[in-house]
Amino acid sequence: MNTKVNPSNYARRGERGFTLIEIMVVVIIIGILAVSIIPQFMSTTTDAKISAAKANIAELESAVNRFYVHMDRYPTTEEGLKVLVTAPADGDKNWRGPYISQLRDDPWNNPFQYKSPGTHHPTSFDIWSQGSANTATTEGGSTEIGNW
Repeated sequence: MNTKVNPSNYARRGERGFTLIEIMVVVIIIGILAVSIIPQFMSTTTDAKISAAKANIAELESAVNRFYVHMDRYPTTEEGLKVLVTAPADGDKNWRGPYISQLRDDPWNNPFQYKSPGTHHPTSFDIWSQGSANTATTEGGSTEIGNW
């Protein structure tokens, strides 16, 4: 059975492609939807990074407290958080680490900051991330995320 397709048959049955105007209308509608939806995802990403930084700080704070229990002191500012992964230079026998498997950067790929004694906790320590700004700011407009 050899049937030949006649192009005029499509026109008779009302089967034809989309016009340029119809395609442009669809593209414009998709663009409007994208412009209204994408900013919501951007704020979600920022919120997720802040939550991850807070969780990482809580984990580091717990590890520093375990270090304190074993060593009867907090790590010095000079030792920093590295002492949670590798033994201190003085080779103290009480060190029972590593207290964390690896020292990770914050969600913005910057190292977490550590200070002992802390500014916010003068009897213990401060751990913080400088956030997306990566610059220390004043108390009022701080973008820092810390254990305070």
